[in-house]
Amino acid sequence: MRYIPEPFKIKMVEPLKMTTREQREAYIKAADYNGFALPAEAVYIDLQTDSGTGAMTDTQWAGLMRGDEAYSGGRSYYRLMEVGKELFGYDYIQPVHQGRAAEKVLLPIIIKAGQYVISNTFFDTTRGHVGLAGGRPVDLVCAEGLDTTTYADFKGNMDVEKLVAFIEEHGVDSIAGIVMTITNNTVGGQPVSVANLREVSAVAKKYGILLIIDAARFAENAMFVKQREPEFNDKSIKQITLEAFALADAFTMSAKKDAIVNMGGLLGVRDNPALVERIKSNVISFEGYLTYGGLAGRDLEAMAIGLEEGLDEDYLRYRIGQSQYLAAKLEEYGIPFQNPVGGHGVFVDAGKMLPHIPWNYYPGHALAIELYLEAGIRACDIGSYLMDPDPVTGEQQQAPAEFTRLAIPRRVYTQAHLDVIADALKTIKERSREVPGYEITWQAEVLRHFTGKLRPVKL
Repeated sequence: MRYIPEPFKIKMVEPLKMTTREQREAYIKAADYNGFALPAEAVYIDLQTDSGTGAMTDTQWAGLMRGDEAYSGGRSYYRLMEVGKELFGYDYIQPVHQGRAAEKVLLPIIIKAGQYVISNTFFDTTRGHVGLAGGRPVDLVCAEGLDTTTYADFKGNMDVEKLVAFIEEHGVDSIAGIVMTITNNTVGGQPVSVANLREVSAVAKKYGILLIIDAARFAENAMFVKQREPEFNDKSIKQITLEAFALADAFTMSAKKDAIVNMGGLLGVRDNPALVERIKSNVISFEGYLTYGGLAGRDLEAMAIGLEEGLDEDYLRYRIGQSQYLAAKLEEYGIPFQNPVGGHGVFVDAGKMLPHIPWNYYPGHALAIELYLEAGIRACDIGSYLMDPDPVTGEQQQAPAEFTRLAIPRRVYTQAHLDVIADALKTIKERSREVPGYEITWQAEVLRHFTGKLRPVKL
C-alpha cells in the first residue's frame, strides 16, 4: 500500500511534547490508567478519537470570522440549513452542540420504559442514551462484522433476518426504533451498503417502526459505497448521501467527524411534524434557542463549510487511504486487525494480540495503555471495558470483539506519524506476554470508560 499524498499543504503547526518512558509511567499512574484522564500535552500522537480533533481549512477559519452571533435567526443558521437540506433532503434539521445532544433530545421522546431499540451496532453514547431513556439496546450486526480475519465489503450491515425474527418474537409494540450506524464504528468503522439500508427500511416500513441513521461518518460511508457497490460507482458522494438518507425517518449526527469541525451536531426529521414539535421543546430546554442549538454562530458557519468540504473525493480517498496505509504496515508485522479497515482508523484485535488476557481483564484497554507507555500514543478500548453492565441484570457484558481503536484525526498526522504507530505495535507484539491485564477499581453507572479508574493486574 503506497501512502496517498495529502491533498493540502500545511499552513500552521502545533508543537508536540516529547516524553520519556519514566515520565509516561508517572502520567498514566496519576490518571488511574485511564487515557481519558491524561493531560493532552503528555500525549505525542493522539488516536483516542477522530471526533472534533481534525484540522479545519483556511476557508473554515475565515468562516469563523463571518459567524453571525445573533441569539435568534442568525445568518449562519440559515446558511447551515441551506447546506443541510440540500445534502440530506430532510424537512427539518436542528443544530445541536454535538451528536450525543441529538440523542438526548430525540431518544426520550420515542422510547417508552422497557422498549427495545435495535441497531446494526450502537456506539457508546447512543447505547448509553437508550439506557438512560429506559430502553434496551440490541445489536444485530451481520455475521461478517464479527469475523475480523475474513474480508467483506460491508461488514457494518444489519442482519436483516435476525431483525425480522426479533420483531416477530418480541412484537412491534415492544420496539421503539431501529438505528443504522454509518459507518458502523464499534465493529471497526465498517461501511453499510445502500442495499442493506433499503432492506432495513422496507422492514421498518412494513412494521411501522421509526428508522434512524446515526450519521457521524456518512461521507466516509458514501465513499465506500461508491468504491464497492457497483450501482453507485458513477454517482457523486452527494447523490449517494441523498439516496441513503431518503430511506430513513430521522438522523442524528456528530458534526465533529465528517463535517470536520471541533464542535457541533445535527438532528434531522423527515415527514413527521408532531415529532418535530416535541424535538423543538426539548432543544429549547436542553440546548438553547432553535436557531443556535447550543452553538456559537461561528460554529454554525464552520459546520456549513465543513459539510461541503467533507464530500470532496480527493480528500476522502486520502482520508481512507491513511487507514489503509497503516493497516498494510500492521499486516506486514503480523498484527491482527479488523479486515478490511474502516474509514476513520484501524481497530487492532487486542484479544488475538494479547491472548493471555481474558476479556474481563480488558485486552483492548491493556493494549491502549501499553501503546502510551511505549511511544506516547493515546488510543482507546472498543471492547468489553467500553460495555457498561447490563441495565437490567447489572452483570458485566462481554463485547463481541476486544479492539484497540486507533482513530486517526482528519488532516492532522503525516506518514511518519503512522510509521511510528506501526513500529510501536511491532515492539509490543514482540513482548506481548509481558503486558498486564486491568481491573476496575471505580466506575460510573453509565459510560464508565470515560471516567473509570483501573489498576494493572499481572496475569
